[in-house]
This record gives sequence, structure tokens and C-alpha cells, in this order.
Amino acid sequence: MALFRKRKKAKKPAWILRLLARFGYHPGRVMSEILEWVEVLVVAGVLAALIMTFVTVRMHVPTRSMVPTIEVGDSFFVDRVSYYFRDPAPGDIVVFRHTDALKIESIEDGSLADRLGLRAGDRIKQINNIPVADGETAMIESIEDGTSLVMIFDRKENGNWVRYRAVLGPKPDGAEDLDELGISASAMRTRYVKRLIAVGGDTVQIRDDSVYVNDVPLDGERFDREYSIDPGTMRYAVEPTTIPEGHYFVLGDNTHDSLDSRYWGFVEEADFIGEPYIRVWPFSRFGSMIGD
Repeated sequence: MALFRKRKKAKKPAWILRLLARFGYHPGRVMSEILEWVEVLVVAGVLAALIMTFVTVRMHVPTRSMVPTIEVGDSFFVDRVSYYFRDPAPGDIVVFRHTDALKIESIEDGSLADRLGLRAGDRIKQINNIPVADGETAMIESIEDGTSLVMIFDRKENGNWVRYRAVLGPKPDGAEDLDELGISASAMRTRYVKRLIAVGGDTVQIRDDSVYVNDVPLDGERFDREYSIDPGTMRYAVEPTTIPEGHYFVLGDNTHDSLDSRYWGFVEEADFIGEPYIRVWPFSRFGSMIGD
């Protein structure tokens, strides 16, 4: 009985080699291997970029704002897909983009800001207790003409950020933005992680160490916290605050050490990134974050 060995199918050259062959270039064996590895690395890089852009992103928390749910230095992956198919719900831990400061790009020579010693690289945090999250125009436009402008800003000195307070003087008549104060600035946006408390249309208030949404206290393990409020420094939820449609109210689990919606207001729906789903560092806390 004759035995027939099945003929192996010839391996196709890498896509990049086939493309080069179309232009009449036929590299030698060593160069072909190098080009094949280049193709593998390029494909891997493109796939990684797509995954990090549309599927998941890794982040860590450098502050105590979410203790004990998320400790300082915890690193985790964020699911960017779920919120394409469902709306965020109160109790979810959410990751979103937030305008944290306005970076001064340049100062107009001879302007008020120049005479006060402000300089490029300084980071504006608020003006007259209005945080930068409200937007540059809102920070200036909402203040009455002639009102003394007080700016809080950070400056890097000897490798550390130092906070300063500067009295800019009376607001010029009709001024609507920082340009009219001699300041050119750009928004600095960063990723925040907080607990979603209330959605558009809800009314939220913090009193008696609890959060009330539509005058009903939140209960359950996710809201088993001591929520703080300070009428002197916080603008929202001190009194009943209604959330605009398309926006959300968020708090850190550790409200004694958290900059959140109590200070700067609401998160726009478009700024949501996703929900943490797995903690990968430290290894002692490795595991799912779904349901935290």
C-alpha cells in the first residue's frame, strides 16, 4: 500500500514583504526577518493603542479621596465599554475627565497680571472662590464689574508646588475672560475617580453626615460613609442642589480629604470615561472592583 505524505502548505510571506514585492524590492533573508518583526511590532502597537483608546485604560490614585475603597497608590484598569450600553447609576465608582487648573501660557507685558508677578507656568486654581472647573469665562463673567479679584494659583519652586494668593484688583468693566487681565491660559485636564451620587434632575444635599437625594438618605454599603460639608468653602449640596440634565454629582468616599462636586459642581456626561473593574496593584489587593 503506497503511503502519501500530505504536502505542507507554503507559508505566505509577511504582508510587508508582499507589499514591497509589488514595488519590485526583494530583501535578503536577514532583512526579511527584520521586516517581519517590524510588522509584528507595528500591529501589536496599533492593537494596544486601539484597546487603550476604546476598551480599557490603566490609572492609579495618588490621593486619599477614595479611601477605604481605593487606597493611595492603587492601580487598576478602567472599563471604557460598559457606558456605551448603559447609563451610569448612583453608587458606581466612575472615572472622568476634569479640568484641574488653567496653565498660564503667557503674560502680557505691562498688564495687571505682569505687575503682580504672575508668570508662565503658574497654574490658576480659582478666582474669587470660583473653581476653574466652571470654565474660564464663567470665572470672570459671573463676577460683578469693579469687584476685587482674588486669584489662587500654584507655582513650582525647587521641585515642589507652592500655593499662592494674589489680589488682582478691581475687575475691569465688561471683562469676560482672562485675556482681558493680560493672561493667556490653557485648560489642564486630568482623570478623577469618585463615587456617583446623583444624576440629572435629582436634588442633593448633605446634612447630619449623610447624603440626601430627593430628600431621601442614601443607604447601603456603598454609601456607608461619614459625609462632611463646610458652608465656608463648599458651594454645592450645602443647601438642596438640583443637578442639571446631562450632568452628575460625584463625591469621594473619604469626603474629609476629597476635592469633588461639593467644591466645583457637576460632571458632564461627555466627560465620563468608564468604571474601574480590576485592581492590579498592589498584589495584596489584586482582584475585581465590580460592586465595590
